[in-house]
Amino acid sequence: MKIDIINKYYKNKDVIVREIEGEYLMIPIASGIGDMEDEMYTLNETGIATWEKLSSEKTLETVIDELCEEYDANKQEITTDVIGLIEELFKRKIVLC
Repeated sequence: MKIDIINKYYKNKDVIVREIEGEYLMIPIASGIGDMEDEMYTLNETGIATWEKLSSEKTLETVIDELCEEYDANKQEITTDVIGLIEELFKRKIVLC
């Protein structure tokens, strides 16, 4: 599936997220989630900021705009990074649309 920034992507409730020493660990609690390469997935700083903004109330475009404001960063770079992250999380069923 192609990620579209006008869609709303939200966190799968069947994934537990824990912060340990500054990293977010994502652990699936239902089968069929995260089964690609390994069971756990970690996020870097950009990933954490994106994850915290995901909700069924916001489009991905809104999330990107908020990140651009917070980090005073180039919109194209942020868009590319966010879409890449959401593609991976969507494939793993960690986020849903």
